[in-house]
Amino acid sequence: MSNHDWSFQTKLLHNESKVDKGTGAVSVPLHHSSTFHQFDVEEFGKYDYARSGNPTREALEQAIAELEGGARGLAFSSGMAAISTSFLLLSQGDHVLVTEDVYGGTFRIITDVLTRFGIEHTFVDMTDLHQVASEIRPNTKVIYMETPSNPLLKVTDIKGIVNLAKANNCLTFLDNTFLTPELQRPIELGVDVVLHSATKFLAGHSDVLAGLAVVKDEELGNRLYKLQNAFGAVLGAQDAWLVLRGLKTLHVRLKQSQESAEKIAAYLADHPKVEAVYYPGLSYHPGHDTHRYQAKGPGAVLSFKVADFEAVKLLVEHVKLPVFAVSLGAVESILSYPAKMSHAAMPAEEREKRGISDGLLRLSVGLEKAEDLIADFEAAFAKLPAVTVKS
Repeated sequence: MSNHDWSFQTKLLHNESKVDKGTGAVSVPLHHSSTFHQFDVEEFGKYDYARSGNPTREALEQAIAELEGGARGLAFSSGMAAISTSFLLLSQGDHVLVTEDVYGGTFRIITDVLTRFGIEHTFVDMTDLHQVASEIRPNTKVIYMETPSNPLLKVTDIKGIVNLAKANNCLTFLDNTFLTPELQRPIELGVDVVLHSATKFLAGHSDVLAGLAVVKDEELGNRLYKLQNAFGAVLGAQDAWLVLRGLKTLHVRLKQSQESAEKIAAYLADHPKVEAVYYPGLSYHPGHDTHRYQAKGPGAVLSFKVADFEAVKLLVEHVKLPVFAVSLGAVESILSYPAKMSHAAMPAEEREKRGISDGLLRLSVGLEKAEDLIADFEAAFAKLPAVTVKS
């Protein structure tokens, strides 16, 4: 049985860097060196300066490329560094199509930065393939997906977008942070560049900031590497090592968190003080069937809507188990308020237009016992005013 036949669960632990060939160490060596001695003035070695390449970072880059099924992986100092550097593949006069309820940091780089360099953009409801097709222009070079989207968990038909992109000579980018390659394999569906905030599920412990990109083919991978080296927003060796360690437990962490998320989503969906729940695991969630076709599970992130900001304040004040914080994908459950956290960079009118209301909360389910989390929410909901009709 070759390593290509191994399951994803096994590949998380067994890859090219599982044993250091020099010492037999079963943990990837941590190379903090910023520069590397050259033994020959005429022929330099593989590594010369840590911005251009570092053995510890390279081990992570090889690991994520194999897990995503891509030709090349690249590690960056944050998820936004990975996204921003990938956008440098565009040139002045190019146009990018972007899913409308994209992460706030991505919204900011597109609207505040790319526009200054003459790169045009259009936000589109990417759940509607006809609308996407109608917005493609002769100068459209990238279609940018986020599925499930942040924070409304909207589902994009990946293969449908890929087919549109190929017909119009566009690249496709996809933010796979919410599901990871454990649950969704975009490159197998034809996506050109897969992006991650590795800070989240891949590292998984709220202790590292990191971004990853995986590229489908070698030529595009070489182009993106040149940009990574030129722009310099690379991941440090210590952080690369932490992500590698986190990857080893991704399967068991995500399995447990997803099981709990399914229970919590069902609980919230039946609660009289919850107006709506957004989670691909619910049969009535828009895009549920598409998601089941292209992903192996609904993931561990959900959003739900309460009456208003006052209800949000009361709920946040009284829940005890989830931390109230920016971020997601950690061992502890994280309750976030998109309007003032993940999407604070998005103007209020733009948030409202996308359904990111003042009553919306996002929950990333961690490794606590699901019944404990539900009991905690039940006690907090008891502090909210009674409602007579569920809208």
